[in-house]
Amino acid sequence: MNTLFDKIWDKHVVQQVEDGPTQLYIDRLYCHEVTSPQAFEGMRARGLKCFRPERIYCMPDHNTPTHDQDKPIADEVSKKQVDMLAKNAADFGLTHYGMMSKDNGIIHVVGPEKGLSLPGMTIVCGDSHTSTHGAMGAVAFGIGTSEVEMVMASQCILQQKPKSMRITINGKLQKGVTAKDVALYLMAQLTTSGATGYFVEYAGDVVRNLSMEGRLTLCNLSIEMGARGGFVAPDETTFDYLKGREFSPKGEAWDEAVAYWKTLRSGDDAVFNKELIFNAEDIEPRITYGTNPGMGIGITEAIPTTGDANFDKALRYMGFEAGQKLLGTKVDYVFLGACTNGRIEDFRAFASIVKGRQKSSEVIAWLVPGSWAVDRQIREEGLDKILAEAGFEIRQPGCSACLAMNDDKIPAGKLSVSTSNRNFEGRQGPGARTILASPLVAAAAAVTGVITDPRVLI
Repeated sequence: MNTLFDKIWDKHVVQQVEDGPTQLYIDRLYCHEVTSPQAFEGMRARGLKCFRPERIYCMPDHNTPTHDQDKPIADEVSKKQVDMLAKNAADFGLTHYGMMSKDNGIIHVVGPEKGLSLPGMTIVCGDSHTSTHGAMGAVAFGIGTSEVEMVMASQCILQQKPKSMRITINGKLQKGVTAKDVALYLMAQLTTSGATGYFVEYAGDVVRNLSMEGRLTLCNLSIEMGARGGFVAPDETTFDYLKGREFSPKGEAWDEAVAYWKTLRSGDDAVFNKELIFNAEDIEPRITYGTNPGMGIGITEAIPTTGDANFDKALRYMGFEAGQKLLGTKVDYVFLGACTNGRIEDFRAFASIVKGRQKSSEVIAWLVPGSWAVDRQIREEGLDKILAEAGFEIRQPGCSACLAMNDDKIPAGKLSVSTSNRNFEGRQGPGARTILASPLVAAAAAVTGVITDPRVLI
């Protein structure tokens, strides 16, 4: 019996090149402003139109400022990229959700919440965190700019088929442990290259019991283990999430879609190239201490004492020492947001910790919704009032401090607790130091001013 990955992949094969790649049909292409300009230029140079424009959606997110979005973008490079995406989308007849439109946000947040990302699809974007959409039960992966052009021109892509891996996490998560902690735990176990060449299916009690937001976070971070992508088989959680969304099927088409989606699972006798099993009880709230997402520990643990030259270099950059515990370490910045943790559930979690408390005067906090739809929901649920009473301000949607491509940069030397996906040197700004964590850990740091186990505040 085939794995679910095989089922979706095989259904999208147009042809197999002998001793070469697969020509794979793509259901959905997402374009943002950073990796698409050269692709559009290539199309113009060849005098081509997009083969299936109705399957392509464009949205600026990396360069958008998270304040004063109604005013011209101050940074010239950012402004040029955002303006160019709008022009390219218009020239090629593509749907474009521009800044300040009610539909705008981070593309990996907006796709699922609008019902554009559906079970059984193949989904690509010129962005490594396209793996996020795998939470819907889709085969979703990041591609390069030349491949973006290939999909625009033909709605197909040439790809080598990855191997399959199943990661099963059984048991029940402890209090204060989130999908983000699960992902950070897996990265520490596998390292950042442990899933290279694989497409990962997440399974087990923990994954079944995760909300859709939790699954989106888990799949988002698949790439950080080196995987080509990661996904979760669709189930009632998926169907409940998708029902009634703007681009989800309606009426009889919905019933037909769900009937098909229910077939999207790996068979009981499916054979994977690799199987790994973990226990939920082994996972506590997590933080990173180094300069890649795999350099992480449980929040009560000490930094390992064994390492190599790269390990030592990372600790020097971060200003930490082997054997050191990070609880109580002073924090300068806290960032809640990104395509990893910028959804409504993440804001609910953050608010649950800060409610009735006050933001530390020592901390600068940036709370950035992943989309305008999330922003509306925050206000509908009254979370904005809880956050404001605790001294926090909600910024406008965008990728923000996940990466140093907009105004939200962490200054050199400052320590940031961030809910984003990467902690590379300079990722949040030249010389910035980043600790990756869940919204609960970020909230605990924001009110105490130091790294704090959120379980003591829950």
